[in-house]
Amino acid sequence: MFDGVLPALVTPFTPKNELDIEGLKGNIEFLVDGGVSGIVPCGTTGESATLSMKEHRKVIEVSVECSKVPVIAGTGSNNTVEAIELTKYAVDAGCAAALMITPYYNKPTDRGLIQHFTAVAEAVDIPIIVYNVPGRTSLNMKPEVAAQLAKVDNIIGIKEASGSLDQITKILELTRGEDFVVLSGDDA
Repeated sequence: MFDGVLPALVTPFTPKNELDIEGLKGNIEFLVDGGVSGIVPCGTTGESATLSMKEHRKVIEVSVECSKVPVIAGTGSNNTVEAIELTKYAVDAGCAAALMITPYYNKPTDRGLIQHFTAVAEAVDIPIIVYNVPGRTSLNMKPEVAAQLAKVDNIIGIKEASGSLDQITKILELTRGEDFVVLSGDDA
């Protein structure tokens, strides 16, 4: 479904600590003109954890309006209801997919992770890519959990940023035969 280069966008701010909409538009134009296959606003690089809900929505909106390539919006949260709301907003804005970080701070159990991601997936009809970045969330999603999530209809993959080749290999083994993509990333 998605291939090629899908860069995570930075979220630029003005010296007054307000969203720099013109800077964001310029970044998107530069990347699209450079031949990227899609863009990913509001991920870790886009400071999603520090954006207000209003800012988060505005970045998604501007990204969709300015981009000529698919937008995979970061819509994850440590709050399931908020994650559903943001993901529904991304759907309404015209995003092609959502990137959902594991809930941070709360450190849910394996069962809690499955319930969280399944609740969001059942609330929307766009593809969802779960995002494991334990260096930022203090929670490492086990390969077995990723394999269970691979069975949820619109959870199409994982961005695996643990930095562990063993973990990536195990996810690939456990999801063999599933229509499930494993994207690599490292947020060092």
